[in-house]
Amino acid sequence: MKKRLFYAVFVVSLAAYVLTGAQVERLSSAGEKDDAYPQLELFARVLQKVRKDYVDGDKLTYKELVQGALKGMLGTLDPHSEYMEPVKYNELKEDTEGTFSGVGLQVGLRDGLLTVIAPIEDTPAFEAGLMAGDHLEKIDGQSTEKFNMNDAVQRLRGEPGSKVTLTVSRPSWTESKEIVLARADIRVYTVKDINNRREFPIGPNQIGYVRLTQFGEKSADELEEALVKLEGQNMTGLVLDLRGNPGGLLDQAVAICEKFLKKGEPIVSTEGRNASADVQRKSAGFGKKRLTLPIVLLVNGGSASASEIVSGCFQDLGRAVLVGETTFGKGSVQSILPMPDGSALRLTTAKYYTPSHKVIHEHGVTPDVTVPISEEEETAIQLRRLPGGTANLTDVLRNYEPEKRERLRELVRDERDPQLERAQDLLKGIRLFGQRPADKGEKATRPVLR
Repeated sequence: MKKRLFYAVFVVSLAAYVLTGAQVERLSSAGEKDDAYPQLELFARVLQKVRKDYVDGDKLTYKELVQGALKGMLGTLDPHSEYMEPVKYNELKEDTEGTFSGVGLQVGLRDGLLTVIAPIEDTPAFEAGLMAGDHLEKIDGQSTEKFNMNDAVQRLRGEPGSKVTLTVSRPSWTESKEIVLARADIRVYTVKDINNRREFPIGPNQIGYVRLTQFGEKSADELEEALVKLEGQNMTGLVLDLRGNPGGLLDQAVAICEKFLKKGEPIVSTEGRNASADVQRKSAGFGKKRLTLPIVLLVNGGSASASEIVSGCFQDLGRAVLVGETTFGKGSVQSILPMPDGSALRLTTAKYYTPSHKVIHEHGVTPDVTVPISEEEETAIQLRRLPGGTANLTDVLRNYEPEKRERLRELVRDERDPQLERAQDLLKGIRLFGQRPADKGEKATRPVLR
């Protein structure tokens, strides 16, 4: 009786929830048969069958089954749409806000082991000496063997001042060690200098360098601080490194473009199924004092989304020279739609277009100057950025195949970055061979490269 009652209530509830949408869909489909009600009935039947007949059905809850169905539904749309449980949605908000309370570890699963990707500088984990490649065997005495990423994040984060005990193993250690850390408020900076810090020293030939790791809520403000520091050292050209930047907030991409553009210049447009998604973004004109600053953007296959908005804008407007490799090709807009229970949908609602209406999605942005680098060279660049990576190189290299270790060691110590070197050469050439500040009112132009 209870099951029949649940079945009836469930179908009625789902039907009521989508009633408005179903009616609209019926009107818009002009006779096409795509009725939601039979599908909702089928869903309810399957849900009940799983609960009744699945061998471990007594261990499942309706909430788990419905959330699994939602993940599957969103996951079939495209690689970028997803259903986010409350925990994951909170993580997303913390990542874009740039602050959270925890120990300051970036972790991932490698070969089934919970592994430190990198400690964040000036955090409890960094100060305790944790390093890339360390394995977290236990958290507060509980084995991480069957942990997923949500499990790990939930246990590492917590109230400031609370403590967590990590059981850590390292290839160079003979036995595991227990390390007790006090959680703290962690600020994640998205704008870094050549040394992976926030000091921003000027380089040779007065060339500045700034790396943007992602587009978070404070990225534009952080970039402004970096530019002011470099301008105080008489910067004559800028390398803006967007390599490996997966994107982030559209508003921040626009705000960063505005620092170098005239008022009214187009930045990006979005077009979607609904008219509300069709938007043209133009510069508010905050870049007046930097209109003649020569810029080279570094991009690669890891530059995606908001990185491609900046790249496509600067290339179309002739505002910068793009150096590196073709970008990822993720030119779609994901809207975050919060749900009443604290979960959210990340749903693709539109696509990006450059000022000249080039399609970014699945095409990417092709650089003006292509400078390919090998996988080993790219790995070496990343290793040099890891806190303590160079000082503890032997331990870090234990995470790589034996046949690769010596070659990587040579590349890390060599400190070469072919793409950055080419960018610096271009800026030196602009300075030495005729690039002059534009007269007042004169249009700033990009140097022609032959």
